[in-house]
Amino acid sequence: MSLPPKLADFVETMELITDRQERIQILVDTAKSFRQAPADRISKPYPEENRVPGCESEAFAWTSLERGGLVFEFAVENPQGISAMAMAEILREGLMGEPASAAESVPDDIVYRIFGKELSMGKSMGLMGMVQLIKAQARRL
Repeated sequence: MSLPPKLADFVETMELITDRQERIQILVDTAKSFRQAPADRISKPYPEENRVPGCESEAFAWTSLERGGLVFEFAVENPQGISAMAMAEILREGLMGEPASAAESVPDDIVYRIFGKELSMGKSMGLMGMVQLIKAQARRL
């Protein structure tokens, strides 16, 4: 199963980058675009079923369908959670508006394809947990 076009383009671009510093800078810039889940739609305390398993940055995810397309809201409670913010923004931008079935096309190894193999075990587990959570949420839709 192939990735949706916007997500595929981002992943392909990241796979072409061999310079680790350049990759990090792109991910930091991506994280700067991150928007917390709006308080008027999702209020604290966040439900445990929306907590990203294994995420050190205390991330939460919500997946819904609006007009037949995926919509995501994410919250990252740790202001230092740059990787979690970047992954949330990549998933949001890459899957927004796609049918729920598109989430199923996202392989767990997308984390390594985007971030590289240098990630710590804890960080990679949390980011893979984010992918797995949105896939499970989309499946329930």
